[in-house]
Amino acid sequence: MGRLFGTDGVRGLANRDVTADLALNLGSTTARVLLNNREITGRPTAIVGRDTRQSGAMLAQAVAAGLASAGVDTTHVDVVSTPAIAYLTQERGYDLGVMISASHNAMPDNGIKFFAHTGYKLADATEAEVEASLGDDWERPVGEHVGRITDDYEVATREYLDHLSTAISVDLSGLRIAVDCANGAASELGPEALRRAGADVVVINAAPDGKNINDACGSTHPEQLIALTVASEADFGVAFDGDADRCLAVDHTGELVDGDQILGVLAAGMQDAGTLVDNTLVVTVMSNLGLLIAMRERGIKTLETAVGDRYVLEAMLAGGYTLGGEQSGHVIASQYATTGDGVLTALLLAEQVAKSGRNLRELASFIHRLPQTLVNVGGVDKARAHTDPVLSDAVREAEAELGETGRVLLRPSGTEPLVRVMVEAATQDEADRVAASLADVVKRQLSL
Repeated sequence: MGRLFGTDGVRGLANRDVTADLALNLGSTTARVLLNNREITGRPTAIVGRDTRQSGAMLAQAVAAGLASAGVDTTHVDVVSTPAIAYLTQERGYDLGVMISASHNAMPDNGIKFFAHTGYKLADATEAEVEASLGDDWERPVGEHVGRITDDYEVATREYLDHLSTAISVDLSGLRIAVDCANGAASELGPEALRRAGADVVVINAAPDGKNINDACGSTHPEQLIALTVASEADFGVAFDGDADRCLAVDHTGELVDGDQILGVLAAGMQDAGTLVDNTLVVTVMSNLGLLIAMRERGIKTLETAVGDRYVLEAMLAGGYTLGGEQSGHVIASQYATTGDGVLTALLLAEQVAKSGRNLRELASFIHRLPQTLVNVGGVDKARAHTDPVLSDAVREAEAELGETGRVLLRPSGTEPLVRVMVEAATQDEADRVAASLADVVKRQLSL
C-alpha cells in the first residue's frame, strides 16, 4: 500500500478510500501517538469540524468515536473552516484538532486533516508514526476513562469570527465585495466576517446541500465570481474553496488575481508598514517567475519551498517570517493564523484596498505574470516522475530551449493520482507547446 498521508492529510473517495472504519482507526491511533509523545495533564481533549460534504457527518462522527475510544474528550463543532479548527485547537488548548474535508476536491471525495495542540499540521514524521501504528493492539480505556463527545457550534464560530475581526485596523465601509463561498465551510462565516468589518457583501454559492460543494464554483471555478463582480459593480471579488483555506480574487474589471498576485500585494503592504520580517516572502516552487521578479524589484526577498502550505509554514517558522503562501490561494499570515486562511486573506486584501485608496487592479499591476501552462496527467505511475531517464532527458531539453525566460516543473501530486507538468515561458504559445510535449512524454513513459 502507498503512503496514506499526502501533503494535506488523508484524502480520497469517501466511503471507498476514506471510510468510517479508517476514520475510526485514525482517530484512535493519532490520539495514542500524540498522547505517547506528549505529557498530558488531566483528560486529553480534541475538537472535530467538517465541511459541507454529505459524507462529512459520517466521517466526523467516526473520528470522534475513535478519539473517545482512546479516552479523549471530544468537542464536535459541525460545519466550520479548516483554519477555524486550527485556531480553536490552539486558542482553546485542545490536545488535537481534526478537520474532515477534501478541500477543493469534488464532492464525492473527502479527507481527514489533523492538527497538533499548537494549531499546526502534524509533522511528516508524526504522520508516518500514525500510519505505522494503524492496526496495532492496544489497551482500551473503560468505564469513566472512555472519552466524552459534546457539541458546540455557535460559540466556536463566534470565537473565530471575533478573532478575525482583530486582524484588520480599518473600516471597510464603502467597499462592495462579491463573495463566492463554493457552497462550502465559509458559506456563513465568510460573508459575516466581511460584513462585520463594514463591507457591503454580495454573495453567491452559499447554500450548501451536501452535494454542491465546489460544483463549478469557488476558487477552482471563478467564472461565476467574475460575472458577479462585474454585474454587481463590486470593487473586487473573492472566492473560497470547500474548506476555506484558500482565497482567489477578481478585480473590478473581472480579471483574475491569483494567489501569487495576492501575496505580492500583501507583501508590498506589509513592507510599507514595516511588518514583513526580514523583507522576506515565502513561496513555493510553483510560484510564477513574475512574482519573484516583482518582489526582487521592490527589495523583497523570496524563499522557495516544496509545494504544500505545510512546507511554506515550516520555512516561515524556521526563519520567523510573517507571510507566505501558494499560487493556489493558500496564504499564511503568521501573526493571525497557523495555516492558510481564505477568509483572513480576503480581509487583509480588503484592508490594503481600503488603506491605499487604490483599486485592486492598480495594487496588483506591478506583478507581471509570465505565461504559464499547467497540465495534469492522470493514469500514470507518479512515483517514477523523477527517475525515468527518458522523461528526465526531455525535461532537460525543454529547460535548455526555454533558457532564462522560462522554466519547467514536474511534480507528482501529493493528493491525487497524477503528475503535474508546469511550464513558464516568454509567450503563451511557447508555454503551451512545451507543456503539451512534456505531458505526452509523461503519459508515454509513466503509463500504468
